[in-house]
Amino acid sequence: MKTKEQLEQDERLAERMKLVKHKIVVMSGKGGVGKSTVSVNIARALAAKGYKVGLMDTDIHGPNVAKMLGMDDDMLYQNDDGIEAPVSKDNLKVVSLAMAGNDADSPIVWRGPLKMGFIKQLLADVNWGELDFMIVDSPPGTGDEPLSVCQLIPEIDGSVIVTTPQEVAVLDSRKSINFSKQVNVPVLGVIENMSGFVCPDCGSTHYLFGNGGGEKAATELEVPFLGRIPIDQNIMEAQDKGQNVFLTHPESEAVKILSGIVDTLAEKIDKA
Repeated sequence: MKTKEQLEQDERLAERMKLVKHKIVVMSGKGGVGKSTVSVNIARALAAKGYKVGLMDTDIHGPNVAKMLGMDDDMLYQNDDGIEAPVSKDNLKVVSLAMAGNDADSPIVWRGPLKMGFIKQLLADVNWGELDFMIVDSPPGTGDEPLSVCQLIPEIDGSVIVTTPQEVAVLDSRKSINFSKQVNVPVLGVIENMSGFVCPDCGSTHYLFGNGGGEKAATELEVPFLGRIPIDQNIMEAQDKGQNVFLTHPESEAVKILSGIVDTLAEKIDKA
């Protein structure tokens, strides 16, 4: 039986989430595929289109979202309305464990119950306010964090699965697709990241991690394929500097593709 405090937290969570129109969970079966990069840039693109957006980083052991947004020094703080989420230059409400004042070099050594409790606190106690979209960046795999998110957030619109074309990454992405189905979260689509590198000197495309694996997995598992994002040095450099690549390199083919993917997602959700 739940305690009075737990029941009150459940009520706060439900009330907070009522103010969020759409919730999207970004997942990957394998680490190193650029999931956080995709999460950050989906959120940035939505905000640039005039939506009110919140970005929740649930990657407890490797919270990189704050760094990518140039918010290394921003901190969460408490007031009478709950925990206040800092707002980025891109007009995003952002919450991450990296904003809790921990030493950036110190590992977080938590077991499952602590992780679930932290995620629940972010959902129930952060003053998210009215949002058009909440983007949840999950750690790789199908463990405690994505399971907690999918169980705790009511009426999730769906998941976005990020993979590279490489066979081992695609193999794990299939697990994430089936995980979403098992927890009754619709799969909005698969994004194939790091899909080819265009040589700046000769213009030819080199498929460093293979080609087409993400689309093949999406087709075989009967979920939408959202597109391929090529390797782009500009995106990497912008993320490291906390810059918005949509502003620094709007002419980039990868940036144009990202923007198109976000248009597709927004349209898909609006029609649902």
